[in-house]
Parts: sequence; structure tokens; C-alpha cells
Amino acid sequence: MAKVSSHIGKELYRTDIASPGGSTLISDEPVENGGQNLGLSPTELLAASLAACTSVTLRMYADKKGWDLAEVNTHIELTRDEALNKTAISRSIQLIGNLDETQTARLLVIANSCPVHKMLSNPIEIKTELI
Repeated sequence: MAKVSSHIGKELYRTDIASPGGSTLISDEPVENGGQNLGLSPTELLAASLAACTSVTLRMYADKKGWDLAEVNTHIELTRDEALNKTAISRSIQLIGNLDETQTARLLVIANSCPVHKMLSNPIEIKTELI
């Protein structure tokens, strides 16, 4: 189970995000939206989750198999069409290393099996309560 908390005060729109383990990061809006661009926007954080999960999943799998995967570069483009109430995510993955066609094909399958990909590809239920 993943847990995080966020806090925003009067400073537009800087938000401090923390995990129970002590990791922290800042989210903010770009200057053109009234923020100071001190960190990734909330939408960028969502895209970053998929990018990081994809890269880590591929690294773990290649390491487990003993494959010569030197680098994984994952690029995510997330767009939202408010009129259609639709979100589109494009993911491009660059695999650098000494891999054959069978290995690269398998890594594509594994990329589509990363936990965040699975979460975003299936129904999501969000329950909200005031405390």
C-alpha cells in the first residue's frame, strides 16, 4: 500500500509532499498558472509515476534474467481532453544495451505489466472524506 500526504499553505501553489518513510518532494504549478515552477505539476507527477515504474520494472526484470540492459529511457506524454472527458497517455521506451529481438519484445510485454500501468489501465475508485 502506498501512502503519501501533502500540505499547502498560503504560498501559491507550492505543495509539500511526504511519504511515511521520510522522502519529500515539492509540487508546484508553472509560472503561467500562477505558481513558481518549483517542482513538477500534479499532472507531471502522474506521468512521472508511470515513467519511473516502467523504467524500474524493466531494470528489475533484465537484472533478474541477467540481460545486458545498460539503460532505460522512458518518455511519457499525458494529455487531457476535457470536452471528451478523456485522458491519453503515450509512452516511448528506449532500451540501450546488448539485447536481441526476443529480449526487446519480452521487455515490451513487461513494460505493459508494470504496476502503475496496470492501475491506470483498469477501473479506479477514489473515496474521499473530510477529517
